[in-house]
Amino acid sequence: MSDLELRQALIAACRRMNDLGINQGSSGNASIRLPDGSGLLVTPSSLPYEAMTPGDIVALDWEGNPTGPPPSLRRPSSEWRFHLDILKARPDAGAVLHTHSMFATTLACLGKGIPAFHYMVAVAGGADIRCSPYATFGTQELSAHAVAALEDRKACLLGNHGMICLEASIEKALALAVEVETLAAQYWRALQIGEPLLLPEEEMARVLERFSRMRYGQSPD
Repeated sequence: MSDLELRQALIAACRRMNDLGINQGSSGNASIRLPDGSGLLVTPSSLPYEAMTPGDIVALDWEGNPTGPPPSLRRPSSEWRFHLDILKARPDAGAVLHTHSMFATTLACLGKGIPAFHYMVAVAGGADIRCSPYATFGTQELSAHAVAALEDRKACLLGNHGMICLEASIEKALALAVEVETLAAQYWRALQIGEPLLLPEEEMARVLERFSRMRYGQSPD
């Protein structure tokens, strides 16, 4: 994809996450790794997605410095640090998406991750979806918590904040965010009745192995 197409894809994903109801207003943010390895593209701060144009997207190098030509006149998202640090720590990730979706955020405000109450939890890469400790938005502390919560995972909740998903592309990151929000909603609803039964570690390992085979184009059977 060209630079322009990447910028357009980033804007389209952000507009879509609001249309899907997994984000509200100008909260949330997203990034894409530049294919030449020079850095990342990240959404700007405090600009409604409906008003965003390709020129508003901010290019950063791996030190967090704006690049060009020409550099965007916008400030990068206040969460640019965790986008940069996640992409640096995870060479398998091509894009990162952060939302303040309703149910994932509700669980995060309780300090609850999503355990193995349903086999689809494995879609995020492990037997659970962790919730990181709280830290002030935009800080290096929050970034470190996010990177740790995402170790061997493709999604996590951020304590008292929201969720983060990473994937090979921004489209796949958005699809994963929808899955995680669905799981969060199901888990929250189950908690209203009682404590859900959790699948054992051996079963989640089986599910993860089957998911892996499906990902590589093999039949899970």
